[in-house]
Amino acid sequence: MTTRRWIPGVLLALAAGGAWATDDYTQRIAGYIAVGRESNLALNAAGADVRRAQAQLDEARARYRPVISLSARYSEAEGGRTQALPVGDLVNPAYRTLNELLQAQGQPPRFADIDNQEIRFLREREQDTRLSLTQPIYAPAIGAGIAAADATLAATDAAREAYERALVRDIEVAYLDWLRANASLQIVEASRELLAENLRVNQVLHDNGKITLDQVLRAKAEMLAVEQQSQFVGNAVMQARNYFNFLLNRPLDTAIESSETPDPNAHVQQQLAALGADALTVEDRELERQAQAARAEVKQIDAQVRAAGAGIDVERANTLPTIGFGIDAGIQGEDYGFGSGQNYAIASLVLDWRIADFGQSRSRVAAARATLERAEIARQEVSSQIALEVRQAADRLRTSQASLATAQARQQAAAEGFRIAARKRDAGSIAQVEFIDARSALTSAELNFNLTRFDVLVRLAELRAALGM
Repeated sequence: MTTRRWIPGVLLALAAGGAWATDDYTQRIAGYIAVGRESNLALNAAGADVRRAQAQLDEARARYRPVISLSARYSEAEGGRTQALPVGDLVNPAYRTLNELLQAQGQPPRFADIDNQEIRFLREREQDTRLSLTQPIYAPAIGAGIAAADATLAATDAAREAYERALVRDIEVAYLDWLRANASLQIVEASRELLAENLRVNQVLHDNGKITLDQVLRAKAEMLAVEQQSQFVGNAVMQARNYFNFLLNRPLDTAIESSETPDPNAHVQQQLAALGADALTVEDRELERQAQAARAEVKQIDAQVRAAGAGIDVERANTLPTIGFGIDAGIQGEDYGFGSGQNYAIASLVLDWRIADFGQSRSRVAAARATLERAEIARQEVSSQIALEVRQAADRLRTSQASLATAQARQQAAAEGFRIAARKRDAGSIAQVEFIDARSALTSAELNFNLTRFDVLVRLAELRAALGM
């Protein structure tokens, strides 16, 4: 009866491994986390947001630098306003008088009549080509805009860091869920083998006239029930695999490399060694202080508060005057060409000051102040949320650790009870219902122990994420 002797030790063997199992698990999950950091789509999108914020900061800083631009215009006009000048009407009478005087002296006339003139305000053809350089000298809004863009970049980067922390937690939890589902499948499969053996033994006993047919049918029904349970657990394994591969942005049916499951209590002690104590003894306030100092969400909300404050400065700076310097050099005329009468250069010092906008700037400043107030309220809310998350994670880990010893004792007791029941069954001195009850108690205890030990590891991953470790 090798199978019967192996069944009660399934979970004990899976729980063993010591430091080697811890190192094997740590290395395996570290490798998968590295893959997730490189391939996860949402994290890559967050990285793109950071690069966009960096580009916006570079743009804000570049506004201090000069701008050189080339502009060219060529126009053809028809119609438009004209101005008539009666030059002929004014000058021709005098010219005629002079001509008459000359003729009287025997000289030929010298002055011809002049036509009246009509001046068009639009040239028929005109071009203006210029190279312009502008340089801000005093522009308070630029500095305020740089501060706002810098704070926005910090907030965006912190948001990416916060998502990365959540991704690390989700990858580890998903891997643990897959390991737990596989371990549960082993327990159910072992129970199925045991019930198959029980059905065979009962069939032999029935054939020899030692038991009635109803006991054989009960054994068969129990085996079919476990087969159905095996199908459900197998589906859970597949679902856990699919979700894990989804986080790593891989084909959902990609095989996952298994690892030895570390001893839960030893793994907790190793992972929380930096705190100087285990999760059962360290004070909640100390955990909260560490989380407030390490969590990226705190950095993110602090940066958002700075960005909101810079937004107020931007709106205020828009009410101040700006001074800039500009140079324009180019050519003008009816045709393209260089030389006197076409080349020109202009140097300008420009002052721009919005003296009154009848409440527009004041309203924008008020809106920016409301944004700052909202960000400060959000900072308090985030701080409280982190404190609550840390306490809940620590309490769950403590509860799981406290339950682990009870679950293990229950599993050992059920294993011993089943061992005795199996011997009685082989000797034909136990009722079928008692043997099946002992088998059900063992499977339930093993599944509970498996759930509890993995629950400790999951709660540890959640606490480490809550602490920002």
